[in-house]
Amino acid sequence: MTFRPLHDRVVVRRVDSETKTSGGIIIPDTAAEKPQQGEVLAVGPGSRDETGKIVPLDIKAGDKVLFGKWSGTEVKIDGTDVLIMKESDILGVIEK
Repeated sequence: MTFRPLHDRVVVRRVDSETKTSGGIIIPDTAAEKPQQGEVLAVGPGSRDETGKIVPLDIKAGDKVLFGKWSGTEVKIDGTDVLIMKESDILGVIEK
């Protein structure tokens, strides 16, 4: 199944966080916070401005992004847990 988000929506898969602190302490899954970084899997065509013209998104599939702790809606697509959120919920792109 393929999924195409509408308007300014973005599909993001969370990137697994480190399970060990810098001091070497292992954090169990039950105590670990959900990561706030992810990889963009799909993007919508964009939102419409006041004249009706589609404004494309700045985010593209494959981008590594940082998003807010409570951003998006968690869903399962093809057995994979993903987040669907608006582009405005994304704080920025992580570049190397």
